[in-house]
Amino acid sequence: MREQFAHLHQVRLMWLKAADPEIYKHLKPIESLTKKSIREALTQSGQAIEELFNEAVKKGAIKGFKPHPEAFAGYLISHESHHRGQIVLCLKQSGHPIPKEILFGVWDWAKR
Repeated sequence: MREQFAHLHQVRLMWLKAADPEIYKHLKPIESLTKKSIREALTQSGQAIEELFNEAVKKGAIKGFKPHPEAFAGYLISHESHHRGQIVLCLKQSGHPIPKEILFGVWDWAKR
């Protein structure tokens, strides 16, 4: 399952490298699959994606992605949601179900 989280980070890096090498150069792949290193990597790549998106909205485009930045956001949301579902299912099937308040929390946008 840790590989799923690492995959999310790696896909973010792939897009950052292609779309904005300047933002990408400060990031690195996950070297070890510890909770701490995964958390740090996802936080850093998430901030970098935010920076990429903010710049892309100003320019009206993301290098290497068509048609526009809003579609890119949709792509990333769809991709990460797909893997979030896989992670939740894996936890449930391995006897580690996520508490309902956490599962429902991803849909309670008013608390963010």
